Amino acid sequence: MDTTAYGDYLIQLTDHPIIFPINAYLVREEDGFTLVDTGLASTGPKILAAARTLGLPIARIALTHAHGDHVGGLDVVHAAFPDAEVSLSARDVRPFNGDMSRDHDEPQAKLRGQFVKRETQPTRLFHAGDRVGSLEVVAAPGHTPGQVAFRDTRDGTLIAGDAFQTRGGIAVAGVSRPLFPFVAMATWHTATALETARRLRDLDPARLAVGHGPALTDPIAAMDAAIAVAERKVRREVSRAR
Repeated sequence: MDTTAYGDYLIQLTDHPIIFPINAYLVREEDGFTLVDTGLASTGPKILAAARTLGLPIARIALTHAHGDHVGGLDVVHAAFPDAEVSLSARDVRPFNGDMSRDHDEPQAKLRGQFVKRETQPTRLFHAGDRVGSLEVVAAPGHTPGQVAFRDTRDGTLIAGDAFQTRGGIAVAGVSRPLFPFVAMATWHTATALETARRLRDLDPARLAVGHGPALTDPIAAMDAAIAVAERKVRREVSRAR
């Protein structure tokens, strides 16, 4: 597992960095780490080893969404830190527990990607505007119906889950990159993901950290370019549907 520090608070943990990079994040707080996402089941022990090396406990586990490459290591990490708060959005707890239904006011596209059940259940269901330590919860649907991002209120870092990817080139969820098409393949609704990308860009993040690929400092120009590509894709899809 590769470990990369960004700024004063963010540590990116990358499992399978060469073939299929999957990121989890340790965010420094006064009482320990907030862990954002847990990778695959095999990632859990590596996260624990990194936390031990860095010398802080995991106080909170916050999940961006319920796909298996983001919640897979949850049981392992929680067994080591059973008092850690486990949080997931109130919307994505449904596919987390096997319920693939859509709300009547949501796009009725089929949920995509791998959802895996875990014994550990969230102890907190959050909504947009809630706080997890120093992180503000930001709604980020599209890749899944209940995906969220986290904005660090101290330095403007945005941990965006799979709302964007940077592996294989920056892209909005739902836009396939030939060198890493997997985020697009697992995206529920591209037009919703585009709306999310615009809102996240308007937060003017100082740093963009994603589920797959390196973090970007001063990411606005790159985000704008990715959004422009996604806009063209969505326009083509709308034209074909007419």
